[in-house]
Amino acid sequence: MPAMLLDLDPAAVDAAARRVMARCDELAEVSSAARRIERVYLSREHAAANRLAAGWMREAGLEAAQDAAGNLVGRTVVGPRALAADPDAPALLLGSHLDTVPDAGRYDGIVGVLVAIEVARLLRPRLESLPFALEVAGFWDEEGTRFGKALLGSSAVGGVWDPAWWDLTDANGVGLRQAFGDFGLDPDRVSEAARRPGSLVGYLEAHIEQGPVLDDAGLPLAVVSSIAGARRFEIAVHGEARHAGGTPYEARHDALLGASEAVVAVERLCRAERHVIGTVGRLDTPAGAMNVVPGEARLTLDLRGELDSARDLTWSAITATLDEIAGRRGLRWDARQVHSAAAVTCDPLLADVLRAGIATAPDAGPGEPPTLFSPAGHDGMALGGITDVGMLFLRNPDGISHHPAEAVSHQDVARGIAALAAAVAHLADEHARRP
Repeated sequence: MPAMLLDLDPAAVDAAARRVMARCDELAEVSSAARRIERVYLSREHAAANRLAAGWMREAGLEAAQDAAGNLVGRTVVGPRALAADPDAPALLLGSHLDTVPDAGRYDGIVGVLVAIEVARLLRPRLESLPFALEVAGFWDEEGTRFGKALLGSSAVGGVWDPAWWDLTDANGVGLRQAFGDFGLDPDRVSEAARRPGSLVGYLEAHIEQGPVLDDAGLPLAVVSSIAGARRFEIAVHGEARHAGGTPYEARHDALLGASEAVVAVERLCRAERHVIGTVGRLDTPAGAMNVVPGEARLTLDLRGELDSARDLTWSAITATLDEIAGRRGLRWDARQVHSAAAVTCDPLLADVLRAGIATAPDAGPGEPPTLFSPAGHDGMALGGITDVGMLFLRNPDGISHHPAEAVSHQDVARGIAALAAAVAHLADEHARRP
């Protein structure tokens, strides 16, 4: 174990975990809905959550500020020895996101931000021995709930902001550019949120596993090997609207039946591939009526895979199946891609220090911790172009996420805090040994 962590107090770690759990509850009250959790980008709730988390960062000894994209960033006040020699010395970034999906749980993303703050607090007496600065980020719009485009905040930090995104609008017709201005941000300065390559030594994120693997194995923590690449599509199936009573089956061009076949085909084709997951989240008939053969049906497709190549081959198989369905039923179809993110492989060194960190965590389980790939997307996907990425998974009972029943235990949060703090120390040792 690194010498700097030999005296890490178990009581302090336990108190840190209790703060995380209590603050998850406190942030759950910051919601645009009365009886459910919903906190979206550039909203009043965004501002309120940033104020709360900024106070917690300052309490932990960090300087906290909002960046040009609305992300909250905390930085060590006490300068490590690297900063004493070079004020622009690179930093290790810890964090996750503060926004939610509609009707969310209270831990997805939020645990990672609060765990990072507690790691900074625990390491505060030892900051002078770090060979890099320490920063904590609370990213925004990782989920893409408001404007339909995920990873907006971390994309700004990663320097991959697309000017075409200014044309995005929310469900109320408010454009992204207007929302920036209404929030008090200058759209023309969003590039100031970008970090230059070399300014970070890495990005580490703790996150609940959004699946049941750890829970099924009875293990609390895992190292993430990669974050799945994702593509999202809006698909329209066009047929012919006709009278439901007067049109015989052989004369029908039922768009909803064609779309329904496509939904079943998505499941069949994706289940046949290893680590490719396809989900149709919405299916509707925009102009449908009870007594009309549907003339148009719309569906969404979320397609993700551990490897981009396998994911894209599956999309090709889906499009071929859509062609077959359309040809057989006398339909047409078209698709619009609304999101694309390449898979990100986690850095081997960061994976190694996380494994070493897990080994120091209490009751982390026997032997080598498991290594899992993440089917869910994370902010690290937008940062992979400027720095190395590593992730730590915390057990999620029953694997349920994006749902009010989402859970994590106080004990596993304590283990995650201890593991991440030890990982930072191990990484510091690795960097200190470099010439």
